[in-house]
Amino acid sequence: MANHNEKKGMLIDVQPLKSKEEISEMLEALGMSKEYGLRNQLLFKLGISTGLRCGDLVALKVEQVKGKSSFKIREGKTKKERTVHLDQLMVDIADYIDTLPPGTTYLFPSRKGDAHISTTQAYRIIIKAGDQIGNHSVGSHTMRKTFGYTYYNATNDIATLMEIFNHSSQKTTLRYIGMTDERIKQSIKNVSFF
Repeated sequence: MANHNEKKGMLIDVQPLKSKEEISEMLEALGMSKEYGLRNQLLFKLGISTGLRCGDLVALKVEQVKGKSSFKIREGKTKKERTVHLDQLMVDIADYIDTLPPGTTYLFPSRKGDAHISTTQAYRIIIKAGDQIGNHSVGSHTMRKTFGYTYYNATNDIATLMEIFNHSSQKTTLRYIGMTDERIKQSIKNVSFF
């Protein structure tokens, strides 16, 4: 389940950001757009803090998140209901919403009328920021994978992460967040063969 994205005709293996430094660099690059910096940063912060899929993120409505520490969402892909917690992002969300024109429906509005940005646009935002910091293994799944990688390393709770991601096996979840390769590499490094 190594989500691949195509970039300039090449297949890239999308990876999570594995350190706070990488996340900070990415946020800095996302903030470079004068007009859309706050939007781009909030999109990324929501993605890495909630584990929502990109399609669910871009479709969020202002009323779903404004002044709320959590909300329920029916995920687009799985159709399962899930509670999303926003405690750490409430100030960022409030500050960003204050920059939107009154009556804006979508949290990430498109310039084309009353719609939200597309997942393709979100993908372009992420890969452009990745290019700016020299990381060419990012894509829209990087947000969800970063959430999973960070959550797992902080908690070691694979069962809850499987539930959040709606995965059917630990192996799928570990592979998705890039842990199996890392575990194999680390286990081999720790073995003395002679």
